[in-house]
Amino acid sequence: MTEPELQRLLSGLPLPAMLVGRDDRVLAVNTPGRALLGEGITDRHPAMAVRAPAVLEAIAAVTREGGVREARMTLRREGQEAVFQVTVSDQGEAVLCVFRDVTEEERAGEMRRDFVANVSHELRTPLTALMGFIETLKHAAKDDPKARDMFLGIMEAEAGRMNRLVRDLLQLSRVEAEERVRPRDPVDL
Repeated sequence: MTEPELQRLLSGLPLPAMLVGRDDRVLAVNTPGRALLGEGITDRHPAMAVRAPAVLEAIAAVTREGGVREARMTLRREGQEAVFQVTVSDQGEAVLCVFRDVTEEERAGEMRRDFVANVSHELRTPLTALMGFIETLKHAAKDDPKARDMFLGIMEAEAGRMNRLVRDLLQLSRVEAEERVRPRDPVDL
């Protein structure tokens, strides 16, 4: 295939894409690919455009052995870090590299992990306090009505704190669930 034919073929892909020949030269890059990797990379080694060892290794492995490989690539763009999942696949006379931006998915996963860690901490603190007070009431303060009343008051406050946290989590879950529900009622435009 000629370069214009390859370029026309790649232009149909909405994601950034690069076609690498068996001679380790970039044969064609689509418009989103040029925006991502830069201009003037055609007929050059892929390392001139892709500075990610994992992607270059995947290209080399697919060139040697065929098949499909996945690799991750991180770029700094406009002061922000962008993460791409790169699919490298054997296309006979060339290797196709398709770059999918997974930055938002990565951020959402990080936010979920942070959220779970924070919620775990927020629940663990009152639970630890409750368990300590229960232990104290069972032993040291078993026969001390003044200490018992004080500890029971603190336990009630800590249980209320946990209850509010769980209620907020359930409310957040409901909001997220309703966010994905398609409206069913007709609307008069």
